[in-house]
Amino acid sequence: MTRHMGRLILPICAALAVTGTAAAADIKILSAGAVEPGLVKAVEQFQRATGNKVRIQFATAPQLARRLADGEAADILIAPPTVIDLQVRNGKVQADSRAMVGRVGVGVVVRSDAPDPDIANLDRFKQSLLAADSVVYNQASTGLYLEKLFELLGIGEQLKAKTTRYASGAEVLERIIGGKGNEIGFGAITEIKLFESKGLRFVGPLPAQIQNYTHYTAGVMVDAPSEEAAKDFMVFLGTSAAKAAFAAAGIDEPAASSTSAK
Repeated sequence: MTRHMGRLILPICAALAVTGTAAAADIKILSAGAVEPGLVKAVEQFQRATGNKVRIQFATAPQLARRLADGEAADILIAPPTVIDLQVRNGKVQADSRAMVGRVGVGVVVRSDAPDPDIANLDRFKQSLLAADSVVYNQASTGLYLEKLFELLGIGEQLKAKTTRYASGAEVLERIIGGKGNEIGFGAITEIKLFESKGLRFVGPLPAQIQNYTHYTAGVMVDAPSEEAAKDFMVFLGTSAAKAAFAAAGIDEPAASSTSAK
Protein backbone atom coordinates (compact mmCIF):
# COMPACT_ATOMS: atom_id res chain seq x y z
CA MET A 1 0.00 0.00 0.00
CA THR A 2 2.75 2.44 0.91
CA ARG A 3 5.87 0.98 -0.71
CA HIS A 4 6.19 3.39 -3.63
CA MET A 5 4.90 6.57 -2.04
CA GLY A 6 8.30 7.99 -1.10
CA ARG A 7 9.26 8.03 -4.78
CA LEU A 8 6.15 9.80 -5.99
CA ILE A 9 6.55 13.45 -6.99
CA LEU A 10 3.08 14.59 -7.99
CA PRO A 11 0.71 17.49 -7.30
CA ILE A 12 -0.69 17.34 -3.80
CA CYS A 13 -4.08 16.11 -4.96
CA ALA A 14 -2.34 12.92 -6.13
CA ALA A 15 0.90 12.95 -4.14
CA LEU A 16 -0.41 10.43 -1.67
CA ALA A 17 -2.04 8.08 -4.14
CA VAL A 18 -0.70 4.59 -3.58
CA THR A 19 -0.62 1.41 -5.55
CA GLY A 20 -0.68 -2.26 -4.74
CA THR A 21 -3.01 -4.46 -2.76
CA ALA A 22 -1.25 -4.69 0.60
CA ALA A 23 -3.32 -4.09 3.70
CA ALA A 24 -3.35 -0.60 5.20
CA ALA A 25 -0.65 0.08 7.75
CA ASP A 26 -1.16 1.12 11.37
CA ILE A 27 1.20 3.97 12.33
CA LYS A 28 1.80 5.04 15.91
CA ILE A 29 3.10 8.56 16.60
CA LEU A 30 4.41 9.80 19.94
CA SER A 31 4.27 13.58 19.89
CA ALA A 32 4.78 16.69 21.96
CA GLY A 33 1.43 18.33 22.68
CA ALA A 34 2.20 21.79 21.28
CA VAL A 35 1.78 20.59 17.68
CA GLU A 36 -1.53 18.78 18.35
CA PRO A 37 -3.97 20.96 16.36
CA GLY A 38 -1.84 20.98 13.21
CA LEU A 39 -0.78 17.35 13.47
CA VAL A 40 -4.36 16.11 13.90
CA LYS A 41 -5.46 17.93 10.72
CA ALA A 42 -2.44 16.71 8.76
CA VAL A 43 -3.02 13.13 9.88
CA GLU A 44 -6.65 13.31 8.77
CA GLN A 45 -5.51 14.23 5.25
CA PHE A 46 -2.87 11.50 5.21
CA GLN A 47 -5.35 8.84 6.29
CA ARG A 48 -7.89 9.85 3.65
CA ALA A 49 -5.24 9.78 0.92
CA THR A 50 -3.55 6.49 1.86
CA GLY A 51 -6.02 4.39 3.81
CA ASN A 52 -3.38 3.98 6.52
CA LYS A 53 -4.44 4.35 10.13
CA VAL A 54 -2.54 6.76 12.39
CA ARG A 55 -2.73 6.75 16.17
CA ILE A 56 -1.26 9.75 18.01
CA GLN A 57 -0.37 9.89 21.68
CA PHE A 58 0.58 13.31 23.07
CA ALA A 59 2.84 13.94 26.04
CA THR A 60 5.39 16.41 27.37
CA ALA A 61 9.04 16.03 26.33
CA PRO A 62 10.07 14.47 29.68
CA GLN A 63 7.14 12.04 29.50
CA LEU A 64 8.11 11.04 25.96
CA ALA A 65 11.69 10.39 27.06
CA ARG A 66 10.51 8.21 29.97
CA ARG A 67 8.17 6.19 27.78
CA LEU A 68 10.90 5.49 25.26
CA ALA A 69 13.35 4.59 28.05
CA ASP A 70 10.75 2.09 29.30
CA GLY A 71 10.80 0.43 25.88
CA GLU A 72 7.52 1.68 24.43
CA ALA A 73 7.30 0.99 20.68
CA ALA A 74 6.27 3.60 18.11
CA ASP A 75 6.85 4.45 14.47
CA ILE A 76 7.46 8.21 14.65
CA LEU A 77 8.58 10.60 17.37
CA ILE A 78 7.77 14.34 17.17
CA ALA A 79 9.54 16.51 19.71
CA PRO A 80 11.98 19.41 20.11
CA PRO A 81 15.31 18.78 18.32
CA THR A 82 17.21 18.23 21.58
CA VAL A 83 14.85 15.37 22.43
CA ILE A 84 15.22 13.85 18.96
CA ASP A 85 19.02 14.21 19.14
CA LEU A 86 19.07 12.39 22.47
CA GLN A 87 16.98 9.54 21.07
CA VAL A 88 19.33 9.28 18.07
CA ARG A 89 22.24 8.92 20.50
CA ASN A 90 20.23 6.34 22.45
CA GLY A 91 19.70 4.33 19.28
CA LYS A 92 15.94 4.90 19.29
CA VAL A 93 15.53 7.24 16.27
CA GLN A 94 17.05 6.82 12.82
CA ALA A 95 19.68 9.55 12.42
CA ASP A 96 18.97 10.17 8.72
CA SER A 97 15.18 10.25 9.06
CA ARG A 98 14.65 13.64 10.71
CA ALA A 99 12.38 16.31 9.21
CA MET A 100 11.38 19.72 10.56
CA VAL A 101 7.69 20.05 11.45
CA GLY A 102 7.64 23.72 12.42
CA ARG A 103 8.02 26.16 15.26
CA VAL A 104 5.58 27.42 17.88
CA GLY A 105 5.78 30.87 19.42
CA VAL A 106 4.54 32.23 22.74
CA GLY A 107 1.17 33.99 22.77
CA VAL A 108 -0.75 36.32 25.08
CA VAL A 109 -4.23 35.29 26.18
CA VAL A 110 -7.13 36.76 28.20
CA ARG A 111 -10.70 35.76 29.02
CA SER A 112 -13.08 36.31 26.14
CA ASP A 113 -14.89 39.08 28.05
CA ALA A 114 -11.73 40.87 29.24
CA PRO A 115 -10.14 43.91 27.56
CA ASP A 116 -7.10 43.30 25.39
CA PRO A 117 -3.78 44.33 26.90
CA ASP A 118 -1.68 46.58 24.64
CA ILE A 119 1.19 44.47 23.30
CA ALA A 120 1.86 46.49 20.14
CA ASN A 121 5.49 47.07 21.12
CA LEU A 122 7.87 46.23 23.94
CA ASP A 123 7.23 49.33 26.05
CA ARG A 124 3.45 48.93 25.89
CA PHE A 125 3.80 45.23 26.62
CA LYS A 126 5.74 46.00 29.81
CA GLN A 127 3.22 48.61 30.92
CA SER A 128 0.32 46.19 30.33
CA LEU A 129 1.99 43.59 32.54
CA LEU A 130 2.68 46.10 35.30
CA ALA A 131 -0.96 47.24 35.18
CA ALA A 132 -2.38 43.70 35.28
CA ASP A 133 -4.03 42.32 38.42
CA SER A 134 -2.34 38.97 37.85
CA VAL A 135 -0.06 37.17 35.43
CA VAL A 136 -0.29 33.43 34.71
CA TYR A 137 2.09 31.08 32.90
CA ASN A 138 3.46 27.55 33.17
CA GLN A 139 6.47 25.91 34.80
CA ALA A 140 7.67 24.28 31.56
CA SER A 141 9.88 25.71 28.79
CA THR A 142 7.55 28.64 28.04
CA GLY A 143 7.45 29.63 31.70
CA LEU A 144 11.21 29.31 32.15
CA TYR A 145 11.72 31.62 29.19
CA LEU A 146 9.20 34.17 30.48
CA GLU A 147 10.74 34.18 33.95
CA LYS A 148 14.15 35.07 32.49
CA LEU A 149 12.60 37.55 30.07
CA PHE A 150 10.82 39.50 32.79
CA GLU A 151 14.06 39.71 34.76
CA LEU A 152 15.90 41.03 31.68
CA LEU A 153 13.14 43.59 31.13
CA GLY A 154 13.59 44.80 34.69
CA ILE A 155 10.06 43.93 35.84
CA GLY A 156 10.61 40.48 37.33
CA GLU A 157 10.50 41.61 40.95
CA GLN A 158 7.38 43.74 40.38
CA LEU A 159 5.53 40.83 38.76
CA LYS A 160 6.56 38.16 41.25
CA ALA A 161 3.87 38.87 43.85
CA LYS A 162 1.04 38.69 41.31
CA THR A 163 2.31 35.74 39.26
CA THR A 164 0.75 32.28 39.38
CA ARG A 165 2.36 29.32 37.65
CA TYR A 166 1.03 25.88 36.73
CA ALA A 167 2.66 22.65 35.62
CA SER A 168 1.08 22.60 32.16
CA GLY A 169 -0.18 24.98 29.51
CA ALA A 170 -3.68 23.51 29.77
CA GLU A 171 -3.85 24.34 33.48
CA VAL A 172 -2.82 27.93 32.72
CA LEU A 173 -5.58 28.32 30.15
CA GLU A 174 -8.21 26.75 32.41
CA ARG A 175 -7.21 29.21 35.14
CA ILE A 176 -7.65 32.14 32.75
CA ILE A 177 -11.10 30.90 31.72
CA GLY A 178 -12.21 30.78 35.34
CA GLY A 179 -10.34 33.90 36.40
CA LYS A 180 -11.44 37.44 37.09
CA GLY A 181 -10.22 41.00 36.85
CA ASN A 182 -7.38 42.18 34.63
CA GLU A 183 -5.57 38.87 34.23
CA ILE A 184 -2.99 38.14 31.52
CA GLY A 185 -1.91 34.65 30.57
CA PHE A 186 0.80 33.19 28.37
CA GLY A 187 1.12 29.92 26.50
CA ALA A 188 2.08 28.19 23.28
CA ILE A 189 0.04 29.78 20.48
CA THR A 190 -1.20 26.38 19.35
CA GLU A 191 -2.53 25.53 22.82
CA ILE A 192 -4.26 28.89 23.10
CA LYS A 193 -6.03 28.31 19.78
CA LEU A 194 -7.37 24.97 21.06
CA PHE A 195 -9.04 26.78 23.97
CA GLU A 196 -10.42 29.81 22.11
CA SER A 197 -13.92 28.36 21.87
CA LYS A 198 -13.98 27.65 25.61
CA GLY A 199 -13.89 31.24 26.82
CA LEU A 200 -10.48 32.59 25.84
CA ARG A 201 -9.26 35.18 23.37
CA PHE A 202 -5.85 35.07 21.72
CA VAL A 203 -4.53 38.63 21.97
CA GLY A 204 -1.49 38.01 19.78
CA PRO A 205 2.11 36.75 19.84
CA LEU A 206 4.81 38.31 21.98
CA PRO A 207 6.37 41.42 20.41
CA ALA A 208 8.77 40.29 17.67
CA GLN A 209 11.97 41.38 19.42
CA ILE A 210 11.24 39.14 22.43
CA GLN A 211 9.41 36.26 20.77
CA ASN A 212 10.68 32.80 21.61
CA TYR A 213 10.10 29.77 19.39
CA THR A 214 10.19 26.10 20.24
CA HIS A 215 11.01 24.03 17.17
CA TYR A 216 9.60 20.56 16.56
CA THR A 217 11.18 17.76 14.54
CA ALA A 218 9.91 14.36 13.45
CA GLY A 219 11.98 11.20 13.24
CA VAL A 220 11.35 7.55 12.35
CA MET A 221 12.00 5.11 15.18
CA VAL A 222 14.76 2.52 14.71
CA ASP A 223 12.45 -0.42 15.44
CA ALA A 224 9.34 1.10 13.87
CA PRO A 225 6.72 -1.67 13.42
CA SER A 226 5.39 0.09 10.26
CA GLU A 227 8.62 1.59 8.98
CA GLU A 228 7.68 2.01 5.31
CA ALA A 229 4.38 3.69 6.13
CA ALA A 230 6.18 5.88 8.67
CA LYS A 231 8.59 7.02 5.98
CA ASP A 232 5.63 7.78 3.73
CA PHE A 233 4.23 10.02 6.44
CA MET A 234 7.58 11.80 6.70
CA VAL A 235 7.35 12.51 2.96
CA PHE A 236 3.84 13.85 3.49
CA LEU A 237 5.11 16.29 6.12
CA GLY A 238 7.00 18.09 3.34
CA THR A 239 3.92 18.63 1.15
CA SER A 240 2.11 21.93 0.78
CA ALA A 241 -1.06 20.39 2.25
CA ALA A 242 0.68 19.35 5.46
CA LYS A 243 2.43 22.70 5.79
CA ALA A 244 -0.89 24.51 5.32
CA ALA A 245 -2.50 22.41 8.07
CA PHE A 246 0.28 23.27 10.49
CA ALA A 247 0.32 26.96 9.52
CA ALA A 248 -3.44 27.25 10.09
CA ALA A 249 -2.91 25.94 13.62
CA GLY A 250 -0.22 28.51 14.43
CA ILE A 251 2.78 26.32 13.70
CA ASP A 252 5.16 28.37 11.55
CA GLU A 253 7.64 27.10 9.04
CA PRO A 254 11.07 28.13 10.36
CA ALA A 255 12.98 30.82 8.47
CA ALA A 256 15.94 29.55 6.48
CA SER A 257 18.37 31.16 8.91
CA SER A 258 16.52 29.96 12.01
CA THR A 259 18.33 27.60 14.32
CA SER A 260 16.76 24.62 16.00
CA ALA A 261 15.86 25.76 19.49
CA LYS A 262 14.67 23.80 22.49
